[in-house]
Amino acid sequence: MQEAIDIMDFPDSTAGADAISGRVDLKSVSKAYGEEWERQEVITNLNLEITPGALTVVVGPSGCGKTTLVNLIAGFETPDSGEILLDGRAITGPSKDRMVVFQETALIPWQTAYENVVFGPKLRGELARDALRQKAEGLLAKVGLAEFMHKYPLQLSGGMQRRAELARALINQPQIMIMDEPFRGLDAMSRGLMQEFFLRLFEENQRTNLFVTSEIDEAIFLADRLVVLSNRPAKLRAIIDIHLPRPRRYQMLSSPEAFRYKRQALEILHQEAMRSFRGSQAVYSASGR
Repeated sequence: MQEAIDIMDFPDSTAGADAISGRVDLKSVSKAYGEEWERQEVITNLNLEITPGALTVVVGPSGCGKTTLVNLIAGFETPDSGEILLDGRAITGPSKDRMVVFQETALIPWQTAYENVVFGPKLRGELARDALRQKAEGLLAKVGLAEFMHKYPLQLSGGMQRRAELARALINQPQIMIMDEPFRGLDAMSRGLMQEFFLRLFEENQRTNLFVTSEIDEAIFLADRLVVLSNRPAKLRAIIDIHLPRPRRYQMLSSPEAFRYKRQALEILHQEAMRSFRGSQAVYSASGR
């Protein structure tokens, strides 16, 4: 199920009151899993600032701990040591201040797109019925789903579901949006459209965003700051500031500047992959095989 998306034509902006910036600081954060005798360290002594109002993209080797990082910032898990602060306040659990869009759709299948969007604020009783309806309908129009608000998730394409989840997150006016590989699994055309669509929303609202991806081209295209993590246990390996002009178009990825950023990131990731490979070889040799 596909439909045309005019990514340049947004209805009324929500930039004013809805644009809430948040600074996230990770200070000496470590996280491990398993019992003491088989404990596996996933993140170790990670220090990182997520800049307010910026789009910070995280990349790293497969299995390095990117999703664990998402869970810690979202408050779904707690660090074993260190602390995570949002605007100077310790993160101790989940909150509407930090909304997550996951790899797999988390829409409630028996509710329509509209019902999914209003679910959180309605449950908390934050807005009068008419005000909530007006806000939800405005957001659904903003993400191009005005004609589909009464459809159920299974009646929507993958790209439509992703946009419904964006609207569901945005209605909560979070201080930070956390995107955990949200376009993974979409076909190439839908993924490219969603990347441009997401960028238009970001460039309009300038909301603090943390975006996790395994795709270097996607990372370069989206990021203000590119955070490169080491192989597990994850540590901060590099921060690359991306100075491509905004608004961005996908054609920018063929520019010499974008190619230099990509080469720099790939060189670091290759070093980490080789380090992991040598470590695996050492373990294999030590086993006597």
